[in-house]
Amino acid sequence: MGKVLAIDYGLKRTGLAISDDTKTFAFGLTTVPTQTLHQFITDYCAIHPIDGFVVGIPRRLNNLPSQSTPHVEGFIRRLIKLFPEKQVYRVDERFTSSMATQSIIDSGVKKKGRQDKNLVDMVSAIIILQSWIESRDITRDRENEFG
Repeated sequence: MGKVLAIDYGLKRTGLAISDDTKTFAFGLTTVPTQTLHQFITDYCAIHPIDGFVVGIPRRLNNLPSQSTPHVEGFIRRLIKLFPEKQVYRVDERFTSSMATQSIIDSGVKKKGRQDKNLVDMVSAIIILQSWIESRDITRDRENEFG
């Protein structure tokens, strides 16, 4: 059983999170400059068994695509070409940055640390991955209840 790599894609930086082998918990991995993202993912997948990817899709409050959505979709197309054997899951990432910032504040990080955009991007990736994990659990619970 492999892990799932979550990606909070940004034009400058990309936050990454990783699941455990059972796909139950999300852990922060790192933040990388987006220009090095493909190489990082290729190198990481060469060492670690990855079953698939969870990518945050930016949406507006009215559920329409944001200005960043085409960039993220282009990245996903390149990711699928690089790793055709792996699943790619899309997750709505609305509010993840504000949730990440609040989570960092709640954890007691000082103001200087809260201004670290790398940390916010990585925590956003954790939230995206945990959201995907929880949606799988809900689906599994419904299948057990009705099926």
